Amino acid sequence: MLLAAAGCLLGLQPVTAAIVGFGLSLSSTPLVLQVLAERGQLKTQHGRSAFGILLFQDLAVLPVLAILPLISHKAHSTQTVNGALWPILLKLVAVMAVVIIGGRLLLRPALRIVARIRVTEVFTAAALLTVIATALLANLAGLSMSLGAFLAGVLLADSEFRHELEADIEPFKGLLLGLFFIVVGMSANLGLLISQPLKLLGVTAGFILIKLLAVTLLGRLTHHKGSSAWRLGFTLPAGGEFAFVLFTLATRQHILDDETADLLILAVTLSMMLGPLLLMAHDIVERRWLADPVRPFDEIDDPATPVIVAGFGRFGQIVARILRMRKIPFTALDSNQTNVDFLRRFGNQVYYGDASRLDLLRAAGIESAKILVLAIDDVDASIRTAQLVRSQFPKVKVFARARNRQHVFALMDAGVTNIIRETLLSSLDLATSVLQELGDTQGAARDAVRKFRQHDEATLAAQYAVKEDEAKFLATTRESAQQLEKLFETDVVKTK
Repeated sequence: MLLAAAGCLLGLQPVTAAIVGFGLSLSSTPLVLQVLAERGQLKTQHGRSAFGILLFQDLAVLPVLAILPLISHKAHSTQTVNGALWPILLKLVAVMAVVIIGGRLLLRPALRIVARIRVTEVFTAAALLTVIATALLANLAGLSMSLGAFLAGVLLADSEFRHELEADIEPFKGLLLGLFFIVVGMSANLGLLISQPLKLLGVTAGFILIKLLAVTLLGRLTHHKGSSAWRLGFTLPAGGEFAFVLFTLATRQHILDDETADLLILAVTLSMMLGPLLLMAHDIVERRWLADPVRPFDEIDDPATPVIVAGFGRFGQIVARILRMRKIPFTALDSNQTNVDFLRRFGNQVYYGDASRLDLLRAAGIESAKILVLAIDDVDASIRTAQLVRSQFPKVKVFARARNRQHVFALMDAGVTNIIRETLLSSLDLATSVLQELGDTQGAARDAVRKFRQHDEATLAAQYAVKEDEAKFLATTRESAQQLEKLFETDVVKTK
C-alpha cells in the first residue's frame, strides 16, 4: 500500500501503481532463506517471521497473475463491464477448475502408473510434462503460462509423490533458476545506468527504505523485540524474482509501459545485489546502536547443592527431572536467557549464567559440590567449562554430554572420563527393539547390542590414542570394523 501510494505520487495511474507496489513488495525467497540458513537464523524469531512472510508472498502471486488479464481488459476495453469481463472471468474460473479438479482425478492415477515403472527419468519427465501441459492450457485460455506452471506445481505438491518429485527435480532447480536470472539479466536495460542514474538510484533506495521501515514497524506491532524487529526489516528490503515475472507480464498486457518496466526491473536487480550488503550494514548498526541491553547474570542465593547442572536444554532437563524425583537438590545454569525465561514459566528453578566463568561457578557452590553435569549444547563452551573445572576444582566429578567423537576427544584431553554421547544410548535402545521385531529374543538382542557397545568404546579409546595421526586413525577405524564383523560372524556360527 505504501509503495502503491508512492507510485501514485510519482504520476502512475492507480491500477498501475498497485501492480508496481505489489511487485516491489515481494522479496526473494531463495536468496533470503539461503542467507538466513548460512547465518543459522532460520529458527530465530525474525527468521521464522521472514519465512512466513516469504511463503505468503509466493502464494499471493497466484491470484495477481490470474487477474492481470482482467485488469488489462478493463483498462483498454470500451465496452461495459458486464459485457467485457464476464467471458474472461468465466474462462479463468473454468481453466482453474479443469486444472485443479482434473488434476486431482487424473494426475494422481497417472503418477501411480508412472511410479510402477520405477525409472527415475520417466517420473521426472512426467512431472515436467504436467507443468508444460498446464502452462499451455493456461496460455490457450488467454492466461499467463506462469500461472499455469504455478498451478501445476501446486498439484504436484499435493500428491503423495511430493517428496520423490522434489528429490528428482532437485538437480534442475539450480539450473533453471540460474537460467531464469540469466534471461532477466540479458533483458535488463543497462543503458539506464548511464542515461538515468539518479532516477534509478532514487527508485531503488526509495522502495528499499519504505520496505525496511514498514517491515520493522510490523515486527514491532507483532511483539518482536527491538533488535529482532530491525533484523526482520534488514532481511526483507530487497526485491524478488517474482517481480521480474510480474512486470514482464504487466508490460505484455499493456498495463506498464516499456520504459517504466525497464526501470523497475533494473531497480529490483540492484536491490537484490545490495541485499547482502544491507545485512552487513545491519550487523554494524546493531552492534553500535541497536543491540539489546546485556542482561546481567542472575544472583545465585540458594544454599550449596551436591550437583550442578550446566546447560538446561533437552539433555540437562531430563537429568534434572530425575534428580528432582529422587529429592536430590541441584543448581541449574543456562546461558540462554530466552530459554531460562521460558523454563521458569513452568516452575523450573534455573539461573541465567555462563558456566564457563569462574566467578559464576563459585557463586553456584562448585567448591562444595560433588558432581558437575556438563550438558551444554555448544561444543566450545562445553570444552571451556570442562577445562576450567578440571584445573580449578579437580575433586569435582564431571559427567559430560558429548555431541560426537571429536567432542569426546576434546573432553578427554581436558581430563573428563565420564562421557556420554548424546545419541548413543537412544540409538542402542532402538537397535534392540529392531532386532526383537526381526525375531531375536530379548536376551539375544540385548547381548548383540552390549557387544557392539563394548567394541565401540574400545574403538573410541584406540582412536583417541592415535587421533593426531590421520593414517593411523583411518587404519584403526578399518581394523575395528573388520573385528566387529568377525565377532558377529563367530556368534552366528556358534548359534548354528
